[in-house]
Amino acid sequence: MSTILIGEILSVVMFFGLIGALMFGYPIAFTLPGVALLFALIGWAFGAFDLTYFHALPLRYWGINTNEVLIAVPLFVFMGVMLERSRLAEVLLSTMGELFGELRGGLGISTVIVATLLAASTGIVGATVVTMGLISLPAMLKAGYDKRLASGLICASGTLCQIIPPSTILVFLTVILQSAHSQAQMAKGNFSPATLSVGDVFAGAFIPGLVLAGLYIVWVALNAYFRPASAPALVLTAEEKRGLGERVVVALLPPLMLIASVLGSIIFGVATPTEAASVGAIGAVLLTLIKLLSEYFARRLPADAVQRGLFRFWLVFFALTGALVYFAGALGVLTLAVVSLIGGVTAAAAIPAVRKKFFGIVDEVSRSSLVMTTMVFVIFMGASVFSVVFTRLGGETLVHDFLAAMPGGVHGALFIVMLVMFVLGCFLDPFEIIFVVVPIVAPVLLKMDVDPIWLAVLIGVNLQTSYLTPPFGFSLFFLRGVAPPEVTTGDIYRGIVPYVVLQIVGLAAVWAYQPLATWLPKMIYG
Repeated sequence: MSTILIGEILSVVMFFGLIGALMFGYPIAFTLPGVALLFALIGWAFGAFDLTYFHALPLRYWGINTNEVLIAVPLFVFMGVMLERSRLAEVLLSTMGELFGELRGGLGISTVIVATLLAASTGIVGATVVTMGLISLPAMLKAGYDKRLASGLICASGTLCQIIPPSTILVFLTVILQSAHSQAQMAKGNFSPATLSVGDVFAGAFIPGLVLAGLYIVWVALNAYFRPASAPALVLTAEEKRGLGERVVVALLPPLMLIASVLGSIIFGVATPTEAASVGAIGAVLLTLIKLLSEYFARRLPADAVQRGLFRFWLVFFALTGALVYFAGALGVLTLAVVSLIGGVTAAAAIPAVRKKFFGIVDEVSRSSLVMTTMVFVIFMGASVFSVVFTRLGGETLVHDFLAAMPGGVHGALFIVMLVMFVLGCFLDPFEIIFVVVPIVAPVLLKMDVDPIWLAVLIGVNLQTSYLTPPFGFSLFFLRGVAPPEVTTGDIYRGIVPYVVLQIVGLAAVWAYQPLATWLPKMIYG
């Protein structure tokens, strides 16, 4: 038996061995390099692998650690955790619930809108699902909503953080596809290919993310129309309606400004992802400070006075930001954010109760961000070991030949890849899938002239479904941990079925109409 055939057999066994080990619950950070090293030694023993290939790893690790795009990841994580600790979602949910609550299905629609806003600001699926499960689910159940409709809606809308930018998964996906795109272009003789940027992928994912949110809203509206008892309207008192306009402005304006400053600056090329992420981190700290100060004064002053003060503050801040954008651009906005942050920290430091709480939050957020960032980067580095061994054993050539032989050409190969990712999503975390599968299949698909932005969006929408699909859908477990006793596990599992179908519909729409993913990047970047 030739060494080439031995290598190909070992690469296949290694891939399925890794999937099996992960399904048994072994930590991916150690399983990825561990399985790769084991099969590298086996391949070396049979003459199918040269251990000197590992000399390439230090350069790969150096490239990961010096990649400026990846610096955005810990900053986005910090921003998301800080906003989650500031309880921004609670204010948004209660205010939007009052705004739409008198419509049939209004609470459900407000849940989707808030989830979309949180996705574009926090980007953390678990935090969004848990927060909405603690606040929105009891409110919907109290209003008489169907348990399956409510629980499925919360699980599905929480996963919008996966596809709506700024998403950390999209950042890593872009970095992986950048390398694969360069390899594919050079293999075809193009030694100066156009680079794929995070801004391209963010712009490409924006419309499909809104399409998914729109599908959820349409589903809630259809339930409210054809099954009125499943999504009844709220009855608000005159006291609850009083000052609603001011509360809506106070609740909506801060996250909208943060989204505009972070996402808008990336998509429209005003700032790099790393620069925008730093502004987002500053903005998150500022919002937390304002929240703490407003809570402090709300306990000592009339609530209406505090609300009016916040209303006027945000209107002035919005007007000032708009003027600085017009006259001074991004530098003016950054200057305003830094000055505001210094002023907020100074005001908080002057009040012992606020100071203690604020620095406690900063300490907690910093530790959580460090743990989350370290975990993801260790997995990324382990994936580099796996990729080297799999490729050098001949696995990439085997995958290329297999996909090229698929009936239907490019679309047949792409269908197989999407199907495999969908099935793996039932058992594995999205990060595990992009670090293991994407480096293997992306170079092959890109050599077949698949548009890299379109491919990134298809993968992102597909992996979003993995949060919902049993038996290991993470959103299901997040909600199960905080749902009231009357909502059973069966209710949650049956409740997500329509939303899985809707996500497949969304995936099919992006597949069938490619401009959903490519139109906005072309409009912005040409």
